[in-house]
Amino acid sequence: MKKLLTMKELWAVIGLGLILLFNLIFSPSFFKIAITDGHLYGSMIDVLNRGASLVIVSLGMTLVIATRGIDISVGSVSALGAMTAVYLLGVSGAAVPVAILAGLLAGMLCGIWNGLLVARLNIQPMIATLILMTVGRGLAQIISNGEILTITSPAYSFLGRGYVFGIPFATILMVAVTLLIYFVTRKTSLGLGIEAVGINEESARYSGIDTQKILWFCYIVCGMLAALSGMMESANVSSADGNNNGLNLELDAILAVVLGGTSMDGGKFHLGGTVVGALFIQTLTTTIFTFGVPAETIMVVKAIVVIFVVLLSSERTKEWTQHLPFKKAGVSIEE
Repeated sequence: MKKLLTMKELWAVIGLGLILLFNLIFSPSFFKIAITDGHLYGSMIDVLNRGASLVIVSLGMTLVIATRGIDISVGSVSALGAMTAVYLLGVSGAAVPVAILAGLLAGMLCGIWNGLLVARLNIQPMIATLILMTVGRGLAQIISNGEILTITSPAYSFLGRGYVFGIPFATILMVAVTLLIYFVTRKTSLGLGIEAVGINEESARYSGIDTQKILWFCYIVCGMLAALSGMMESANVSSADGNNNGLNLELDAILAVVLGGTSMDGGKFHLGGTVVGALFIQTLTTTIFTFGVPAETIMVVKAIVVIFVVLLSSERTKEWTQHLPFKKAGVSIEE
């Protein structure tokens, strides 16, 4: 019990559990899973399928926030990566692997740019990524001449709505990326380096850590995962829209990270919590649509969640928890 309450992921787990309980009571069909043409279908499957792209970009955001940074350009990078791939497929007639690699390359270049501004030029992350947030979506519009590009490529569409043994490929890709990030950051010293930079960059540098390389790595990974997320979304609808692809994605990604227990002050990060936080957001979105609530309401609900998270992380709330019964018994919910 004590270990459970000391998990930073606690609030995201509780939130996800409450939404699932709400659906269990008021919409039991939410948990119904059917097999049609050998594929799994249902609201729960839709949460995993649609939430996969959010999980992926949120993992990249987790690394950036762990360094005490932020990347508000992920929505624009997502649109740029998707537009690059779709343009090469639909206009240039490139092969699907080439188009996907080009989309990832676009995301990597965006990450390099952000890394240059933050790591080398010491520009504040919010300002540095704000530049690309504006320019990136403009570049996507230039590539498409302001139009929505559509494609008819079953191989590319597989990225967003394909199935492997009845399981959505997007879900499999989400698991693969999560495991890759986990092993890279938790089975090597890289994760400790990232946390050290977030706790105190100057001290980390004096201790021999190449802080610039750490920052470059985090922003490059974030850019590539944002581009991959955008390609998954565009593959799901067989089109790319430079104006709307990845719209407000940065809000969802940051919210998923913070809900998952990673502090905006940097330092220790929680990949598992980020996954739960992203699935919480997608479950919330799917639930709202299930009950026929207008789409505009989603932003209001998310704003309420943000306020709730901010209140939970405030110093006043932390002081208040010191007087709770389980706190007096020696159980902590902070760390």
